[in-house]
Amino acid sequence: MADTVQYKLERMIDELDDLERKGIFTRREIAEIVKQRRKFEYRLKRPSPLKQDFLAYIDYETQLDSLRRLRKKSVARELEKQGDKRRRNKKSLSDFAGISRIVDIYRIAVTRFKGDLELWFRYLEFCKDKKNGRMKKVLAQLIRFHPKVPGVWIYAAAWEFDHDLNVSAARALMQNGLRVCPHSEDLWVEYLRMELTYLNKLKERKAALGEEKENVVHDYDMLLDEERGNDDGSNAGTEVSGKKLNLFQEKGMSILETIYTGAVEALPSSFGLRKRLLEILEATGLAHSEEMRKEMLCDMKRDFSREPEYWDWLARLEMTGSKSVSEMRVTLELPQLQKAIQVYEEALQFVPSPVMFNLYIKFLMDAIAPEGENEPSKVSSPTEDYIPHLLVVYEKADVVGCMTEDLACQYVSFYLQLGRFDEARKLADRLCSGKLSDSEKLWILRASMEMKSFTDDTSAPSKDDLQYVLGLLRSALTKVSLSKAEDLWLMALKCFAKDKKYLDKLVETTLISVAKYGGSDDGFSLSSAIVNFMLQKDGIHKARKAYKRFLALPHPGLAFYRHCIELEVDLASVGDRDCLANARKLYESALATYGQNVTLWQDYHKMEIKLGTSETANAVCNLEGLPGCKSSHEFTVINWTRS
Repeated sequence: MADTVQYKLERMIDELDDLERKGIFTRREIAEIVKQRRKFEYRLKRPSPLKQDFLAYIDYETQLDSLRRLRKKSVARELEKQGDKRRRNKKSLSDFAGISRIVDIYRIAVTRFKGDLELWFRYLEFCKDKKNGRMKKVLAQLIRFHPKVPGVWIYAAAWEFDHDLNVSAARALMQNGLRVCPHSEDLWVEYLRMELTYLNKLKERKAALGEEKENVVHDYDMLLDEERGNDDGSNAGTEVSGKKLNLFQEKGMSILETIYTGAVEALPSSFGLRKRLLEILEATGLAHSEEMRKEMLCDMKRDFSREPEYWDWLARLEMTGSKSVSEMRVTLELPQLQKAIQVYEEALQFVPSPVMFNLYIKFLMDAIAPEGENEPSKVSSPTEDYIPHLLVVYEKADVVGCMTEDLACQYVSFYLQLGRFDEARKLADRLCSGKLSDSEKLWILRASMEMKSFTDDTSAPSKDDLQYVLGLLRSALTKVSLSKAEDLWLMALKCFAKDKKYLDKLVETTLISVAKYGGSDDGFSLSSAIVNFMLQKDGIHKARKAYKRFLALPHPGLAFYRHCIELEVDLASVGDRDCLANARKLYESALATYGQNVTLWQDYHKMEIKLGTSETANAVCNLEGLPGCKSSHEFTVINWTRS
C-alpha cells in the first residue's frame, strides 16, 4: 500500500514544480497539498474504502483547482502589468492535472460502486461541466451497467440532442431504450417530446433560412428512413406538398400516431401514459388534432371504462375545456357542469362502486362550495341548484349498497352544513340501525351531534333529553373503543356536568368500559379524564373517591397509577401530609403489580427524598416481600441511590 501511494505522489512532482514555478502556490502550501493527498490516497487504498472517502477527495481537489484558477488570474494580472502577455496566456501541465486527477478518482469510485446511480450522474455532470471529452465514454459505461434504468437512456439522449447536437444518436438511444425498457412511461413521453422538438427546430430553420419546405421535410424523412424502416418517406413528402395544410403539422401528427400506437401496445393498462400523451397533443398545433383527440378518448373509454379514475378525469376534462384537469377553478359555467354530471351518471352505469360515488360527490361538493366557501347554505351562485342533486346521489349510493363509513359521515355532515339538523338526526339514526351499525365514526358523529345540540342550547335540557343522550352514548360506547372515543367522552362530561344524577350514571358507564377494555398506558386514558374532571368540579375528595373505584378494577394501568400519584404528590408538596400518605399507598399498590419497573422504584425514592425523611427514603431501598419485586431490581435501586 505504501509503495503504491508513494508512486502516485511521485508522479505529481512535475505538476507541483510547475505550480511553484508559476508562483501560484508557495513551497509550504505545496507541502500541505502533498500531506492532504497522501492522507486521501491511503484512505482509498484501504481494503474497503467508503464512498465518502472518494467524495471527500473529489471535494478537496475541486476546491484546490478553484483556488489554483483564482491564483492564476491574479498572477496573470501581475504579468500583464509587466507587459509579458505571452507568459500570461501560456498553458502548462498544472492547468490540466487537477481535472485529470478528479476524473481518475471518479473512475475508480464508479468502478467500485457500480450500482450507485447518484455517483454516476455526479460523474456525468462533472464531465459535462468541464467539457473534457469523456461524456460519450462514461455514458456508454453507465448504459452497460444500468440498461434497465429508463432515466439513464433519457439522460444520454438528452445530452446527445441538446449538447452534442446529434439527433440521429439521440433517436437511436431512445429507440434502444424502448427496446430494453418498453414499459417505461417516461421513455415514451420523452421520445415523443424529442421528435416534436426536432421537427419544430426544422420548422424554425425553414423560416429563418427561407428554404423550400419540400426539402426540409424531405430531409427529415431521410433521417427517419433508416431508424423506422419506412420506404415511403420521400413519397409522403411529395404527396403532402400539394396540400394546403402545413407539412410540419402533418409530419408531427404522423410521428405522434406512430409513437402513440407503440406506447399503447407496450403499456395497454397505463392510464397515466394516455393522459400525458393527450396533454402533449393538446399543447401542440398539429394537423387533424381534433380527430386524433377523439380517437385517443375513444381508446381510453374502451380500455378504462371500469376504472373510476378515468371517469373522474373525463368529467373534469369537460369542466376545464381540455386544458388543465389538475384543479377545477371556482368560476364555473353551467353547461360545462351539466356535461360533467352526465359523464358521472354514465360512469355509475359502468362502475357502481363506493370509489366512484366518492369521486362524484367530491366533484359536486367542489362545484357547490368551492375552495374558501365552507358553508354550502351560504353559496349564492347558480350551482346551489345542484344541492338537491347531491342529496339524490347520496341516496342512490345508499340504495345500491355503496354507502361506506366515510360516505355516511359525509352525508350526515352535509345535512348539518345545510342547517337541517332534524334531517341529519333522522339520517344518522337510520344509518346506525342498518348496515353501518358497527361503524365507529358514524356512532361518534351521531352521539357528538346530539350532545353538541344540548351544550350549544342556552336553555337547560330536559330529563328525557338527558336520558336519551345517555342511552345513545351507552349504545355508541359498545361499538367504539376507548382509544377512539376521547372527544366523545370529554363532550359527554361537559354535557352532564350540571346534573349529578346523570353524571353518576355516566361514571358508572365509564367503570364498565374501563373494566371491559382495561387501562391505557399510552394515548387517551378515560379514567384519568374522569379523575381530572372530578378534581376541577368537586375537589380532591371526590377525585380521590373516583380514582379508588378505578383502581379497584382489574388492570387499571401503570399510567393511571402514575397520574394518581402525581395528583397526590402535587398536593403534598404544598404541605398536605395526608396526600403524602396517599401517595405512598399508591406507590406500594403499583409496585405490587409492577415491581419489575425500575423507574417506578426510582420515582418512589425521589419522592421520599424530596418530601419524606431519610428513614422513609432508606425504607424504600429495604422493601421486601412485595409480589413481583425481584431481588435484581432491588439491587438496581440500591445501587442507583448510592450513586
